[in-house]
Amino acid sequence: MSGFWTRLKQIGRYPSAIAGVAIILILLIVAVYAIITIPYDEAIRLWRGGEEVWYDSPKNAQPTWTNLFRRSKLPATIVLDSRDGTVEKSFEVVDAEKEMTDIWFAFTFDYPYDEFPREITLFFDAEYEEKLPYISLTWLTPDGREIRVADFSLSASGTYRMSQDEKLQRRLDGQLPHVGLFADPAGSPDSTEPVALRGTYTLEVLALTFEEGSDVDAELVMYGQVHGIAGTDHLRRDLRVALLWGTPIALAFGLLAAVGTTITTMVIAAFGVWFGGWVDETIQRITEVNLILPLLPILIMVGTFYNPSIWLMLGVIIILSIFGAGIKTYRAVFLQVKESPYIEAARAYGAGDMRIIIHYLVPRIIPLVIPQLVILVPTFVFIEASLAVLGLGDPSLPTWGKVMNEAYNGGALYQGHYYWLLEPAVLLMLTGLAFALVGYSLDRIFNPRLRGL
Repeated sequence: MSGFWTRLKQIGRYPSAIAGVAIILILLIVAVYAIITIPYDEAIRLWRGGEEVWYDSPKNAQPTWTNLFRRSKLPATIVLDSRDGTVEKSFEVVDAEKEMTDIWFAFTFDYPYDEFPREITLFFDAEYEEKLPYISLTWLTPDGREIRVADFSLSASGTYRMSQDEKLQRRLDGQLPHVGLFADPAGSPDSTEPVALRGTYTLEVLALTFEEGSDVDAELVMYGQVHGIAGTDHLRRDLRVALLWGTPIALAFGLLAAVGTTITTMVIAAFGVWFGGWVDETIQRITEVNLILPLLPILIMVGTFYNPSIWLMLGVIIILSIFGAGIKTYRAVFLQVKESPYIEAARAYGAGDMRIIIHYLVPRIIPLVIPQLVILVPTFVFIEASLAVLGLGDPSLPTWGKVMNEAYNGGALYQGHYYWLLEPAVLLMLTGLAFALVGYSLDRIFNPRLRGL
């Protein structure tokens, strides 16, 4: 065992292995961070919530860091809420007999971007018994203009979608509200397209209530073209949730499948070699039959006709991989180990079959098994992702493959939303690369024929 650890320490001699270990450590840190900061139930709620949960996120917004590579900066989402104490709010009694009160507050914000937002929406939270408050909105621009946005009675839904207001669009000479409100009247000398005016904007909200004790608050959401570190999808969901939680799911799936398959296969091969006869023959025939069975089509069939649960798929993968090509390899090694002098010595002093298998046969090939186990991990990670891309992934779990499947179904590449597909794909490739670098380095350390290369 001391020799095993001595060889394992030699991994520092290989720069590729160091790089692979560093990537794996980063993935493990991300996995732990995801589990701690976003508990499992919360991750499921966020991923399955759709627009009800992500109402303040834009649709198909690129990651914020893409602005680092642009000359014209795309706007990020701006959210202002009168309930958080950062907005000045005042009350003024208009008519005490009729219980009429003016409630005034203003949303002031800086707009340092070169493009226009995608949508502008106001979400109202009103307290009243019978009489709906009356709302007046005024838009103040950096160059001193005042634009009357709208006057309306607050609806039951409490939502005013400024970008869909046709009357406001006509007052803005046919421009979409989220464009016309930010457009520079002077325009651009080089183009007829509207140009965003940078500076400080204010949206004044005046609410007239008709009942004593009534109150009105509002949340202003200007949906940008970039959002968060990972961007959003067609359901406004922050892809960060799926990318973060896809890491522990992928690593757990790959490690459990690789360890379960490798250990079970190794033990079965050891039993077959030691007992020989009909035991070995049965194992070999089952292996030969199993080798011609296509793994992926069987998994597709199970997911289609039974259940696409990720844990069921994991169990099926382990069962089908137990009697794989590895049994043939391990059998050849065990046949040589079986004839070793120390095995004869163990039999001479009366060691039982189980003791010889567990304590003498299996430990001899562990150094040869470890590199193969490490290399197997990305294989199973890719299998899980492949199932998800084909639409057979667990519908309740946010995984990398699920993100790629939804990106494909949403036409991400055709619509220019490359980040939606590339982010999970890059994570998959990094995972495969990391385990491959470590696995092949371990193979050179433990394999005598490759040690000098």
